[in-house]
Amino acid sequence: MAFMQLQTSANNWPPLPTLPENPSLLTRLRIGLQTLQVLKVEPTNPAWGALFYDSVELGRCADMARQFSRHTEGRRLLADKPSLSGGELDLDALEKLPEGTFGHTFARYYREKGLQPILTLSPPKNDAEYIAKRLRETHDFIHLVTGYGTDVMGEMEVQAFALGNLHLRTSLVILLNTARELPQHIPDFDTGVYLRRLWAAFRRGADSRQLASFRWEDHWETPMKLLGEQLVAPAEEWN
Repeated sequence: MAFMQLQTSANNWPPLPTLPENPSLLTRLRIGLQTLQVLKVEPTNPAWGALFYDSVELGRCADMARQFSRHTEGRRLLADKPSLSGGELDLDALEKLPEGTFGHTFARYYREKGLQPILTLSPPKNDAEYIAKRLRETHDFIHLVTGYGTDVMGEMEVQAFALGNLHLRTSLVILLNTARELPQHIPDFDTGVYLRRLWAAFRRGADSRQLASFRWEDHWETPMKLLGEQLVAPAEEWN
């Protein structure tokens, strides 16, 4: 989640807020924006990351759960609830898979970027929370299958792709909240070019198969090129 590394100074954060039962939209947005400020500095913080999704996205995740119940792939995912939490991923084993496979590419990506898989601190209590957990854990897979980078611009393209593909409110919040900071972090920032790239990524997401219910862990040995061709639409020209 390179976009969140826009600030590097350390902070003493306030206590983790508690999301009340049946919170209003205003409360969810307020807490979501508060957590986003923490995640800009500590992008892999599991507690604040989970709260960000819970505050902004659970309504959308509940909608997804209802959609999943209508097709075989979704029902299987909700029945099995496979986990891609950091404690359950063996990067050493994945890195030993043949070069060019999804598993090998994923492991090398994490090694080279110095990343650690997302940790989940507490098990989800329902299907909506499971889908929110799943979306957090599979975020970086979108980078891999789309080819969008992990620099600030690449992260914004991933968020635009996710907005088009999954209709995630978190992606919209991130895009809007970081817009004013981008000229400081993108060399020779050009608003027109930036917006065209976002629009191309959004359209690509809308034209691709819906990724939320995809069973990524069944495809560690699938060639990366083939997986990308199966899952995402070709990249559009944005010039």
